[in-house]
Amino acid sequence: MSRRQSYEGVAVTVPVTVPYERYSTRGAHWFLGQAMQALVRESGIPKDQIDGLTVSSFSLAPDTAVGVTQHLGLSPRWLDHIPTGGASGVMALRRAARAVQAGDADVVACIAGDTNHVDSFRATLGSFSDFARDASYPYGAGGPNSIFAFITAHYMRTYGATREDFGRIAVDQRSNALLNPNALFKKALTLEEYMAARSIADPIHLFDCVMPCAGAEAFLVMSEERARDLGLPHVLVRGAIERHNAFADDPIMTRGGWQVDRADLYAQAGVGPQDIDLIQTYDDYPVIVMMQFEDLGFCEKGEGADFVRRHGMTHAGSFPNNTSGGQLSAGQAGAAGGFIGMTETIRQLTGQAGARGVADAQLGMVCGFGMVTYDRCLCTGAVILGRSQ
Repeated sequence: MSRRQSYEGVAVTVPVTVPYERYSTRGAHWFLGQAMQALVRESGIPKDQIDGLTVSSFSLAPDTAVGVTQHLGLSPRWLDHIPTGGASGVMALRRAARAVQAGDADVVACIAGDTNHVDSFRATLGSFSDFARDASYPYGAGGPNSIFAFITAHYMRTYGATREDFGRIAVDQRSNALLNPNALFKKALTLEEYMAARSIADPIHLFDCVMPCAGAEAFLVMSEERARDLGLPHVLVRGAIERHNAFADDPIMTRGGWQVDRADLYAQAGVGPQDIDLIQTYDDYPVIVMMQFEDLGFCEKGEGADFVRRHGMTHAGSFPNNTSGGQLSAGQAGAAGGFIGMTETIRQLTGQAGARGVADAQLGMVCGFGMVTYDRCLCTGAVILGRSQ
């Protein structure tokens, strides 16, 4: 395998969250437009100087990124459409970073957003994946809850994890969300409440599921020199990986592509798992959070349950995870769910996280995970971001 070029000199800055709404009559274009407007306003960079764009959205269809350029009055010389859901934030950053390094763009806006009206989630499920639809619909099942119930039950049987173990993840994330003004959930969650919640698709219960909502997330990618000259608080890209269709021979997913490439990720950054101060796992369901702890080397495969029993995962705990509350407690704004970890880590490492700030954090990891079929997700990725000195 050829040696990967480093990401040295690439800065990530201006984290933007367009406030989430449970339901909205506005379209995806509106939320993406609000994100772009905020990027221009908060960066002070004129819109015509943003010469690169990545767009991630499920409800934008039939439009793509090029349609967004016309809708928002942009004329980029570099453009990418990244329809990979929960992996889109890491993938957008990787592609934008390479564009900046190559000189194909000076300032890249990475935006993700979706709307959510009463019937939109059902409509999305019907066209999300032919594989998942054809495999599950004949049995009367549809959507991610039944798929992840299948994955969760298999993981529990294989490694001995319990619902209480998954509950610890959800409860700590809710604690973080109470300090995030953008989070939809404003009420504390106890482990007793988690355990007593109604069943959705056994062993998945209510608080194992994200709440679909409308909203957007965004950030800018540019050279470190440019960010410094503009006086923008920024973080630096220390390493990044992505992998698709990993471990395809596994009958049911118990591991993801992070495991394949984690040595490369840490080698790029010149650090190890013990050096990471906070992590933003992709948290569509708690079992996937636990897999990331294992596959990224924080514990061995099958030890995830014991790991969460031994660590506090709040912003002030021994292993801060999803310090914004993550999707389980902030909400899942469609494809923007793949960006929430990125904007949160930028805030954490630039002193913009407020009361949920992780003390003295220098390194943050952001994980991506997306595009579920009927027994696994196909896209994984991770990035290590470092505080700018």
